[in-house]
Amino acid sequence: MTWGLILTNIAIFLYQVSLGPDASAFMFAYSVVPFAITHGVPQTNLLGSPAPISFHTPNPVYLTLITSQFLHAGWLHIGGNMLFLYIFGDNVEDRMGHFWFLLFYLLCGVVAGITQVAVAPDATIPSLGASGAIAGVLAAYLVLFPSARVKTIIFIFIFITIVTLPAIVLIGLWFLLQFFDGLASLSTVQQGMGGVAYFAHVGGFLTGLIITLLLRERLRPPAPISYPYFPLHPQSTDLASWR
Repeated sequence: MTWGLILTNIAIFLYQVSLGPDASAFMFAYSVVPFAITHGVPQTNLLGSPAPISFHTPNPVYLTLITSQFLHAGWLHIGGNMLFLYIFGDNVEDRMGHFWFLLFYLLCGVVAGITQVAVAPDATIPSLGASGAIAGVLAAYLVLFPSARVKTIIFIFIFITIVTLPAIVLIGLWFLLQFFDGLASLSTVQQGMGGVAYFAHVGGFLTGLIITLLLRERLRPPAPISYPYFPLHPQSTDLASWR
């Protein structure tokens, strides 16, 4: 399912790029627009929407809480999101199962969108991307694999090095950065200016954290770890050589 989500996001992004000048209208039609959500009116019907517009917002407009999760604003946006989903998604999916992981992913994304709407209910700036859903996946990984370590590239001026950091440190720092950037962006939102939907990230993360904490005992046990990196043969009798 993780690979299915990655390929779906990439396919939609490539289609979006292929639209050329119409790409902005496509993104506007299927993104979350807080004013449209709070008033129950599709954003393509709002005054001031891009014209002429060749795409129409789903009806009811609340469906954009799902469609917006598969849109991205640029190569760096989708590249960063898919990288995080690739690194952390399959581990969480192994514990939840394919169907429940998909449901969990979409639910975190929906709550992330609702969080952004709650912060700026009258904003007309589109909000899009898988970041809120992936934030929920990061939170789940933190709960399910608290002692895991992740290889990370560190830039020190002109020097580049790779270090292995505890996942709790890496994801914890990411969450704090989103939270404080969100607080700093409140004045920007109040002025009606665009920006990154930091509170959507926070909402998705907290949703994933709460759900995983509540359901942790009901999830699949972690897969056995073997070395070298191929599965332990079920009929193997020499287990020591595989550990």
